[in-house]
Amino acid sequence: MRTAGNIFIKICLVLALAAFGGNLAYSQDTKAQEDRKARLEKEIAIIDQQLKANAKESSHALSNLSLIRKKVSSRKELLEESNHKINSYEVHINLKEKEIAATQARLDTLSLYNCKLVRSAYKNRNAKIWYMYILASNDLGQAFRRYGYLRDLSQQLNLQAEKYKDAKAQLEKETEELNMLKAEAEVVRAKHAAEVKQLQSEENDSREIVNQLNRNKKKYQKQLSQKRREVEALNREIERIIREAMAPEEKSSGKTSAGRGKKTSQPIDYKLSGAFQNNKGKLPWPADGPVVDHFGQHYHPVYSNVKLPFNNGISIALQPGTEVKAVYEGVVKQIIVMPGYNKCVLVQHGKYFTFYCKLGAVYVKSGDKVKTSQAIGTVDTISGDTQLHFQIWESRNPQNPETWLRPQ
Repeated sequence: MRTAGNIFIKICLVLALAAFGGNLAYSQDTKAQEDRKARLEKEIAIIDQQLKANAKESSHALSNLSLIRKKVSSRKELLEESNHKINSYEVHINLKEKEIAATQARLDTLSLYNCKLVRSAYKNRNAKIWYMYILASNDLGQAFRRYGYLRDLSQQLNLQAEKYKDAKAQLEKETEELNMLKAEAEVVRAKHAAEVKQLQSEENDSREIVNQLNRNKKKYQKQLSQKRREVEALNREIERIIREAMAPEEKSSGKTSAGRGKKTSQPIDYKLSGAFQNNKGKLPWPADGPVVDHFGQHYHPVYSNVKLPFNNGISIALQPGTEVKAVYEGVVKQIIVMPGYNKCVLVQHGKYFTFYCKLGAVYVKSGDKVKTSQAIGTVDTISGDTQLHFQIWESRNPQNPETWLRPQ
């Protein structure tokens, strides 16, 4: 019997721990879902703001198409989160209904048992009968046993009444929680339906811009050529600055370099390089917003045989006036102004370089030492677009910033 009791206790402990662990996991999962939902809603709000600013700019068709497609992507992720939440509600509603059924069954059992006790007490409600019952005992031992029985009967009546009261309160509480869960689930379902309608509208907007681009192909190809010239000019300037900064290393390794920039060349800080490299995948974002243009070679989303200029970095859509921060400690190498990119701050981290373009106000100057997450300026709004262009280079090799920045 002792062994069976121990096994029962262990089973109860395991079930209790499992329930606690399940609730903890649910709480953590809910927090993660809420964080993702908040991030996606913020991304959509930023993109909406830029699309509204670009509404009267017919020259922004390609930019608007990128924004809308990113918005559609974020909206789909938001719908996935909504689906997860709806499924979670359904699971918890089902569990709560089972709990209510179990509590109701317990309440029914208590009610039946109480009825039997009450009937028994009612039959023997006259105190004289109780006294006679005790006095009619054959000996003192029997008298004590009869007294104990009557005393236990009274206690059982009180105890069962309390149990019944507690079970009824528990049932009412669980029923209230179930109704709250159902109401919350209905709100989420209604919002989900509204998100689906919004997604359909945005997909229609995307198709309309595609039609617009097809109708005015020559016009937009001319704009694309202008954009290509701006990108190439920026790349040449960045490569020149890096070439000058890397001159000491190339000289020591026997490589030759163009003669420009001897005045600004400084020894490479390899300790800083190593620290920067060790933080790959963990660097903070220069600003919080959705990436609307990714690193690498891409083709035009409509003119499928047209290559877009190679993107050495990423573009992050931001709210106007957002502060831009250094992703790691380093030295401001140079501040330049380029057509289509406005002000650019170039920060050196040993043999690594980070570039922050499309800035308006700039808080730093050439030669300044900056710390991780120090504000270096604010993003500018250029022809309706408020986007930070951000690059990372290792010596003369452009890197994909998204592999260096911490996951969003």
